[in-house]
Amino acid sequence: MNRLTNQILSGAVVTLLLVCAHNASAEKIWNWRYTSGSVVARGTLTTAETADAQGFYPILSIAGHRNGERITGLHPTGKSIPGNEPFTLDNLIRIDAQGQITPHGFGFATASGGYANTFYAEFLATPVYMEVFITPVNYSELPITFSATPVTEPEIQLDAPVGGSGKMDD
Repeated sequence: MNRLTNQILSGAVVTLLLVCAHNASAEKIWNWRYTSGSVVARGTLTTAETADAQGFYPILSIAGHRNGERITGLHPTGKSIPGNEPFTLDNLIRIDAQGQITPHGFGFATASGGYANTFYAEFLATPVYMEVFITPVNYSELPITFSATPVTEPEIQLDAPVGGSGKMDD
């Protein structure tokens, strides 16, 4: 390869790295957990990087387990989990001590075909987080202890090499 080809390839690689680093910051990762008696659910949420005017981030995906059973995916925004109609999900979360999720909450499916809707029941005299869990043969609605925290990610910085001209073929 000649010097010009090396410089063009080097420029293309740097551009690709910058684009990938920029796109990597377009989402926020959260650790979440809730419990209630015999129910333990935990995992990660992926949200948009920016919040709306009320401070809520749209949840884009979910991973984790509920009572050891794998969570298979986020239920669609604007839909109800099967058996919990007409209560639609908004799949929103924010950084806050109370009311991290809305009264519509977020929903997910489990590997065995169960569905959960986790929400903040601010309409109760004493607001509390709740989980509705539905299987083909069972329905439960329990108060839960819920928390979610964004994961701090390190910044990626691309600096020019120290000493030298920065050329690949010196």
